[in-house]
Amino acid sequence: MFDEGLFGVAPEEKAARIAANAPLAARMRPRTLDEVVGQDHLLGPGAPLRRLVEGAAPASVLLYGPPGTGKTTLATLVSQATGRRFAALSALSAGVKEVRAVIEEAKRRLVRSGEATVLFIDEVHRFSKTQQDALLGAVEDRIVLLVAATTENPFFSVVSPLLSRSLVLQLRPLTDESVRELVRRAVADERGLGGRVTVEPDAEDHLVRLAGGDGRRALTALEAAADTVLAGGAASGSLDLATLEATVDKAAVRYDRQGDQHYDVTSAFVKSIRGSDVDAALHYLARMIEAGEDPRFIARWLDIHATEDGGLAAPTALQTAVAAAQAVQLIGLPECALHLAHATVHLATAPKSNAITTAIGAAMEDVRKGLIGTVPPHLRDGHYAGAAKLGNAQGYRYPHDVPEGVLTQQYPPDGLVGRNYYEPTGRGGERVLADRLPKLRRVVRGQD
Repeated sequence: MFDEGLFGVAPEEKAARIAANAPLAARMRPRTLDEVVGQDHLLGPGAPLRRLVEGAAPASVLLYGPPGTGKTTLATLVSQATGRRFAALSALSAGVKEVRAVIEEAKRRLVRSGEATVLFIDEVHRFSKTQQDALLGAVEDRIVLLVAATTENPFFSVVSPLLSRSLVLQLRPLTDESVRELVRRAVADERGLGGRVTVEPDAEDHLVRLAGGDGRRALTALEAAADTVLAGGAASGSLDLATLEATVDKAAVRYDRQGDQHYDVTSAFVKSIRGSDVDAALHYLARMIEAGEDPRFIARWLDIHATEDGGLAAPTALQTAVAAAQAVQLIGLPECALHLAHATVHLATAPKSNAITTAIGAAMEDVRKGLIGTVPPHLRDGHYAGAAKLGNAQGYRYPHDVPEGVLTQQYPPDGLVGRNYYEPTGRGGERVLADRLPKLRRVVRGQD
């Protein structure tokens, strides 16, 4: 008697069994463009990728974007256009030999039946220059329609000749709503969980946060949690937050970017820095990062408080905070979390002073009260014809003309002479200023 596992099952049945055993993310892979979620900028009417999937405008493409955004799905859909065969290689395991074998088979099929071949190469940035060069002739002559996927910038990792022969299309991380749609579809669809599991709202929210724009990650976590719910042969069940947290070993961070937690955690973060509690500051920083807070938002608060709470008592605080903000722009998460932590530690442990904050506050308050006055004539602009006739810039004394670089001269309007705004503390870098500033004021005001 034949072994049914090898010989007694029809090909369609074998395919169905294999599909049923595939991961949830693979089972739920979109079968048509209408099922694709996200990437509207590439799939709108007349867009290059839509035309390619629909069988028009045959062109090789490089799909560049983060994991779980649909690169493999779109490559598969391209292959399904009429008269195309799909061949896939992974740059992790294929070499020049495998590439040439696919190209030779593509040539035979093209000559024999006119059937085009779509060659999908995943992680193409891992191909060496030699391996990439092996593709050039076949791509140039359209023996294969190359669809290559990469998570790295192709302008740095793909050879120029291959770039010039391909369209570079950048995929974006899925929005929260797109991930939510994927999760709900997987729960209801017969290819997925078929309605056997219901997902409670807070568990769904956590799945969306866990995804971080990666649809595959969300479906993988959903599948693992659903297996827990249905363990022991249960026909159905409800997935709650506690089960999801236990399954994925990642606690939900209670943090709503539009609600109280957003403001409360941000407030606690800032006040911990001001209070010099570096450990508490790092805790709140971690909560914000883990909850998916925009790192640019965190960097802006660090920049603000470098001056508001450090000022000249910590003269390198602002430099560090600005550098962290630049790193956020250049690098992004997850790596820029290190730079945010660097700046947080620097600011929390630095000497504190709000002298700059109170100084500009007092000056602005006087301006609002009308204490403005006219600019003294000797300080006015004298770089135009007739300025001297108006008395402008006459009698101005140039400080660099004296050895000390400081001399007696009136700078504020008459009504503000002798008014002090900036009062340095005796902490950190302001300790030197606290000693120097009274001396400067005495010389400038002619009180020595």
